[in-house]
Amino acid sequence: MTENSPMGHMIRYAVPLVLASAFQLFYNAADSIIAGRFIGREALAATGIASPIMNLIILSISGLCIGSGVLMSQYYGAKEEAKLKRALSTLLLFGLVFSLLVAALGFILTEQILKWVNTPEDILQISAAYLRIIFLGAPFTYFYNALSSALKSVGDSSTPLKFLLFSSALNLALDLVFIGCLGFGIRCSAATTVIAEAVSALLAFSYIYRKVAILKLGKADLAMDRAMLKKILSYGSITALQQSVQPVGKLMIQSAVNSLGVDVIAAYNAVTRIDDFALTPEQSIGHAATTFTAQNRGAEKERRIRYGLRDALALELLYGIFIGIAVFSLKAPIMSLFSSGGNADTVITEGVKYLGTMAFFYTLPALTNGMQGFMRGMGKMKVTLISTAIQVIIRVISTYALIPKMGITAISIACASGWIMMMIFEYPYCFLYMRKRKREKRA
Repeated sequence: MTENSPMGHMIRYAVPLVLASAFQLFYNAADSIIAGRFIGREALAATGIASPIMNLIILSISGLCIGSGVLMSQYYGAKEEAKLKRALSTLLLFGLVFSLLVAALGFILTEQILKWVNTPEDILQISAAYLRIIFLGAPFTYFYNALSSALKSVGDSSTPLKFLLFSSALNLALDLVFIGCLGFGIRCSAATTVIAEAVSALLAFSYIYRKVAILKLGKADLAMDRAMLKKILSYGSITALQQSVQPVGKLMIQSAVNSLGVDVIAAYNAVTRIDDFALTPEQSIGHAATTFTAQNRGAEKERRIRYGLRDALALELLYGIFIGIAVFSLKAPIMSLFSSGGNADTVITEGVKYLGTMAFFYTLPALTNGMQGFMRGMGKMKVTLISTAIQVIIRVISTYALIPKMGITAISIACASGWIMMMIFEYPYCFLYMRKRKREKRA
């Protein structure tokens, strides 16, 4: 990424990331669609309540790996192969302990967590059955994300896509056979997701071991470097905390939604899946900006860094306009995928209300994701954390203030308020930071 067109690099890098993330989200969406249509609205509501808790785990893990990926990208750009391998080894060994601890604690505390978010009693047990199995998949989620971040740090974003393509197809096939055809319940839905995650992790490990010499770890490389771990955590922990802030906010919002009844819970589950698909490409362009910026920062190519920021924001804006038009035009047909049978009309109506408003706001997170990606690549992790915290706080406060009068539509208005405040903080900071950096380079 240190040569030729910045825009071309980011498009080639971002497209596989978009597809990979979409397939990863497809796991959960497939579970929700199949659960809603073949098990019932209680199952759809249960997977919706579990979703922000699952996202808290996934985004904490991916945040740590993204932060570590910035460090590995710098080592790769600076051609420091030994440090690159040491960083990967430390990340994997630390992750083994971390992910097993998450799985054990999550399994034990599942019911208590669900009670904290005001889960209705009539779906508490079905939600707990689903979530316990999901917690057991945390080690597979960690190892896939760590290995995927390593591949992306050396510029390979297409190979992880192939693994997720296969595992998502496997997940869908297992769901259709065991739930759609054989009538198994919600535990099976969770188990197929964990199996798919395990397959993607194993495929990533096998590929690196056979094909990617620069990332292949021999016995001599497997060591926990304390100094490297400190550096990884200084990058990764802030990103992990930033990534965790979002699902914590969503948990609080889910708690507010849970007071509106099972139909609205089911509708909110469906629209959050749609939001995830809509916002994933914006996040992927941001990740492309992170890797591009970090590699060029390692290579000390200042002008390319500025051009990369410009091109990333242009891509984000174009996509935000496109996805807003698409979701607004197709909101009713999309919602009809998630529900059938009794109460389906209510679920669909509530979802259409939300999407009809949210579609107008997708350009806002597009512009914040582009800036977040750039700041991560520049090593400004605290800035990304502060701006995300501002967004989540405004979003949660606005939701609780508006939801009694506006219902589910309040959440989309609250999201827009949070993104606007995030931009008010980020953009002036970036302008002043780049001016200061330019003066320092000239001095």
